[in-house]
Amino acid sequence: TPNIYYPSKVSVEQTSSEKTARYKSDLITGNALLDLSGGFGVDDFFFAKRFQYVTHCEIDTDLSEIVQHNFEQLGVSNIECISGDSEVTLAKLNKSFDWLYIDPSRRNETKGKVFMLKDCLPNVPEQLDFYFRFSSNIMIKTAPILDITAGLSELRNVKAIHIVALENEVKELLWLIEKDWIGNPTITAINLTKDKTVTFTFEWDSVAVAEYGEPETYLYEPNAAIMKSGGFDWISAQFKLKKLHPHSHLYTSDNLIEFPGRVFTIDQVVPYNKAAMKPLVNQKANITVRNFPDTVENIRKKWKINDGGNCYSFFTTDVNNHKIVLLCSKL
Repeated sequence: TPNIYYPSKVSVEQTSSEKTARYKSDLITGNALLDLSGGFGVDDFFFAKRFQYVTHCEIDTDLSEIVQHNFEQLGVSNIECISGDSEVTLAKLNKSFDWLYIDPSRRNETKGKVFMLKDCLPNVPEQLDFYFRFSSNIMIKTAPILDITAGLSELRNVKAIHIVALENEVKELLWLIEKDWIGNPTITAINLTKDKTVTFTFEWDSVAVAEYGEPETYLYEPNAAIMKSGGFDWISAQFKLKKLHPHSHLYTSDNLIEFPGRVFTIDQVVPYNKAAMKPLVNQKANITVRNFPDTVENIRKKWKINDGGNCYSFFTTDVNNHKIVLLCSKL
């Protein structure tokens, strides 16, 4: 779009991509939404397609002016840009919103990474009761580095968590909070790709029973969003796959199924010892380590395995606690 202005590097770095912004806007709708940490405004551009009125609140005056200018260039007329502290703005407006949206700043005064919500700005856990005075529904966007268990320990009334990956790279966690909600949140692991959207859902703290077994014909590796979700036993239960080990997070079956992740044919199972590893020396292979006591770098150095080729090798531990290497072909 002609005449668009761009802000500082930090503001661009922390903004949503078009695909992730569109995804989150499809989760909620209503008459009015207030964004407490507006930033570059990409999320609000898409929220404005789902809400009658959107209020973009940004403490940085220059950034607020840039965003307002950009919305005008984009022909968006239902977003109001207000510069100032979000809490002051919310109290001054003193009206109800269908949704509050918050993307807490993930950097502290020394520009270091922070890992707890209480260390971000605004401090959402501390301000929840204040926010509930103006809306019963809150969506929080956090960096993927935030641990889900840690986030749940800081927040309350969490109804759902969406783990959003783009092309198998987790980009953000979305926390949907409802004022009077009591119960376990629903976890949705979503992977947005060029061709399709892949989802996997389960209920947090619910029990699933995994089946374990030795490698069979096919190997299944969950996508990054599912790995972040921690729903490893649910993978086994929902897809009727056997886990190789409680901590390996790799799955197997004799029947080929559609799966939210990478799928391989297991060509050979190699015990991890000097004699069995000899055929791999000086060969090419793509190496993945899962529940294994060595790193990819050390494995390459020790066995002189070069990167690349059509062989996909998984260094892992089987159900009998034996160290094994799965030599696979990608499907």
